[in-house]
Amino acid sequence: MTADWADWADGALPAPVPLYGAAPAGDMPALYERMRRDHGPVVPVAIAPGIEAWLVLGHRELLHLTRDEQHFSHDPRRWTPLRDGRVPPDSPLIPLVGWRPALLFADGQQHRRMRSAVAEALGRLDGHELIRMVRSAAERLIAGFADRRKADLVPQYARLLPLQVVTQILGLDEERGPRLVEAIAAIVNPTAAATGANRRMGGILLELIEQKKRQPGADLTSWLLEHPVGLSDQEVLHNLVVIIVAGNQTTVNWIADTVRILLTDPGFRSSLARGHLTVDDALDLVLWRHPPTANFPGRYATRDLRFGGQHIRAGDMLILGLAGANADPEVLPEDGRPVIGNRSHLAFGAGPHTCPARDPARLITRTAVDTLRHRLPDLELAVPEDQLAWITSPWSKNLAGLPVRFTAPQLAADAADSADAAAAGHPADSGDLR
Repeated sequence: MTADWADWADGALPAPVPLYGAAPAGDMPALYERMRRDHGPVVPVAIAPGIEAWLVLGHRELLHLTRDEQHFSHDPRRWTPLRDGRVPPDSPLIPLVGWRPALLFADGQQHRRMRSAVAEALGRLDGHELIRMVRSAAERLIAGFADRRKADLVPQYARLLPLQVVTQILGLDEERGPRLVEAIAAIVNPTAAATGANRRMGGILLELIEQKKRQPGADLTSWLLEHPVGLSDQEVLHNLVVIIVAGNQTTVNWIADTVRILLTDPGFRSSLARGHLTVDDALDLVLWRHPPTANFPGRYATRDLRFGGQHIRAGDMLILGLAGANADPEVLPEDGRPVIGNRSHLAFGAGPHTCPARDPARLITRTAVDTLRHRLPDLELAVPEDQLAWITSPWSKNLAGLPVRFTAPQLAADAADSADAAAAGHPADSGDLR
């Protein structure tokens, strides 16, 4: 984004708004509104020191961006800072914007080919079996902390549950499943001890692919391998990585934020208890107000053009401002509140790249929240709401913890048995990764 455009009278670029570091830690809706006021529907932002992009906050502009593959490509190899070597290989941006042979980074026919395989494989998941799987894992996790009468629901529940479920969906055995969970946890929450976690994850998945080629089963990996479009092993691997990494943190955030709203909004909780509202209404409220992914990379301009009142250069990154577009005054009612039951939000994106896993993700989240409500009926926050800690990045604002307390857990008998087995030293049965 250089400043040499002939039709810029003063030759100056608008100052980019930083989305990294401590900058986005405050009131995000207020920040989006200030951006919209100062810059319009397309905002210059910085996603790392010296690395700039455009954040698309306009609802209409975001729909245009997601539907126009001719001018906005999904291939990050077009991104100018990446081509120029200004994004180092160890940058935290690389896991999200580094190219892979997967549907997230493809356009046109290549995208349709891979998406058909992924969408049809996900569509083969049995909803009743998935509910059973989620509920069983949820019961075990709750039983694991029930005796303490307190828990932190982010690290002890929301982070563990989706990972335990996805290992079963992929067809991983009891030996590889915990190894994959540990590798993904290290990637999502990197520490000095996590060096090589991405390589370990790839190795586990390649082992799984080889096994499923010899012994296919009723699982996502086998269904991708046998799909008629003929995905290569590398395409299966990297589409599995996209499903796991992109889907895991969003589901974690969705579970945690839904529980937070139920604990902090007395009116909503009361309406839910009286049957006036449903857990699905709470899920949709989160998708409107706090999308699990607030900003999603990326699209890459294929040529110089004017878009949303800004001059975009070929090779510029455009970021889908999902949370900002959901709050666009042009699409919200006059009071600015999303209508309960309205699912026209953009939390799952739009256009050809709309998230293909949105239905199983909703089922997992709904079952996780429902199970928690029924097993811990007197659940309450253990700290004032304004003391909750958050983790911020250019892409999202996530709860770091959700401390709760309760007095009368209502455990299922088999879940209590699982907790006893774990205490007796059988972590493989309980999903305990210690």
